[in-house]
Amino acid sequence: MNIRLNLALASILLSGISYGKALTVCTEASPDGFDVVQYNSLTNTNAAADTIYNRLVEYDASTGKLVPSLAQQWQVSADGLQYTFKLRPNVAFQRTDYFQPTRPLNADDVIFSFQRMLDPNHPWYGSAPNGYPHAQSFGLAKLVAQIKKLDNNTIQFVLNQADATFLPLLSMGFASIYSAQYAAQLQASNQQADFNTKPIGTGPYILRSFQKDAVIRYDAHPNYFGGKAKSDKLIYAITTDPVVRVQKVKAGECQIALGPKPQEISAAQLDKNLKVLSTPMFATAFVALNTQHKPFDRVEVRQALKLAFDQKTYLSQVFQGTATAANSPLPPSTWSYLADKSYSYNPTKAKELLTKAGFPNGFDTTIWIRPAGSTLNPNPRLGGELLQADLAKIGIRAELKTIEWGELIKRAKAGEHDILFMGWSGDNGDPDNFLTPQFACASVESGLNFARFCQPKLDELIRKGKTSANLADRTKQYQAAQQLIAQQALWIPLAHPLTSVITTPKVSGYVVNPFGRQNWLNVSSK
Repeated sequence: MNIRLNLALASILLSGISYGKALTVCTEASPDGFDVVQYNSLTNTNAAADTIYNRLVEYDASTGKLVPSLAQQWQVSADGLQYTFKLRPNVAFQRTDYFQPTRPLNADDVIFSFQRMLDPNHPWYGSAPNGYPHAQSFGLAKLVAQIKKLDNNTIQFVLNQADATFLPLLSMGFASIYSAQYAAQLQASNQQADFNTKPIGTGPYILRSFQKDAVIRYDAHPNYFGGKAKSDKLIYAITTDPVVRVQKVKAGECQIALGPKPQEISAAQLDKNLKVLSTPMFATAFVALNTQHKPFDRVEVRQALKLAFDQKTYLSQVFQGTATAANSPLPPSTWSYLADKSYSYNPTKAKELLTKAGFPNGFDTTIWIRPAGSTLNPNPRLGGELLQADLAKIGIRAELKTIEWGELIKRAKAGEHDILFMGWSGDNGDPDNFLTPQFACASVESGLNFARFCQPKLDELIRKGKTSANLADRTKQYQAAQQLIAQQALWIPLAHPLTSVITTPKVSGYVVNPFGRQNWLNVSSK
């Protein structure tokens, strides 16, 4: 479909409704739903956690510190086992035609939101067909011994063991706080599925409507505790083609385009009618090798693929100067970051390793890619073809398979892939935000560990890094984990990209978040 036709269809979908003071954002994909705890993609976080909900605490990327949100203050016991939160008073839940709250946020809402994920006997535990991938990957059910309501506005988490990552985890999208009163209403009418389509939160925007692959419409929450949003209405114009996203900004149909392609960024920088805002993204693009599929259960095979990959050419052609080379799962700005210098492009050595592993003539496999570009993968087809060509040089015959994003995530979490182009963006500055979800044994079960690798030694290093309160000791454990991940060649690290948006000059208040999160509270367009 050409650009003009795409624009025409988008105009039809967005026409016929007067929005007044609205902010329209061209986004990359449809969310799977709005019950954000069920999902792990940034698309779902941006559509639900960043708009509809809040957490007890938030991570301020500008300062690198946790700041109050629904909890206005907190205390941690000397032994690191008790976290006591004082809730902000009179926080209003959203009011819609399907739910009329009769009380403000209280401790019952916090207990419901977490117990639902952690307690298999909770009446809402089975309401998430996809499970709770983040809660399961981070092992919260084993970590949290008890959640106590001390009074209506005070809640206490009691842990089974000290965990330095617990507080930062509470800033992640999956830790969003839901209305227990709304849940009770839905349960009484046997309408639990509405949690995913008719959400209620405390956040700055209220969901009004959603047309899959077309548009999401939000209204500003008039009683938001942080002050009413600058834009009365927020519209996500779902536009999978990054070129079309920028064209729609030029045409005035969107004020902001997320995830532009590198060439679009270069062109926009020369256009006085556009603005480019960028910052290094706290994220890593990678290729995951499924260690549960033969022959990728052989470390020599995985090492061969890593040596066969021409990263320099990939970065030049796919990112075009908008990313730096990745040589670790962690972004370079992460404390405990350790660069892997043991691999460099060497197809001859790669061929020798394949022969040693018993595959002198190579083998057949598949490479999975998504159809449309994103910040972490601006040109999936080109990237897949480059890897395909590199593997062919050492005798590996790889079929390229393009799979719709939602289906790709679902099937990859089930471990159906061989070779998978993927990316991971952290939600806070802690290294565990990468290591646990992508390499811990619990994450194989939850589906986030795309290498499908479970090794007791690696699991123990990650566990020790989480439980120590000493930064030097945590660094030692995490660097040893990075060395093991590199030696096992679980990933082919690709890139650490810039995250950029293209806006009109009339947009004010937008700040690019290195974690890919979106804060629309103070954003407006003249």
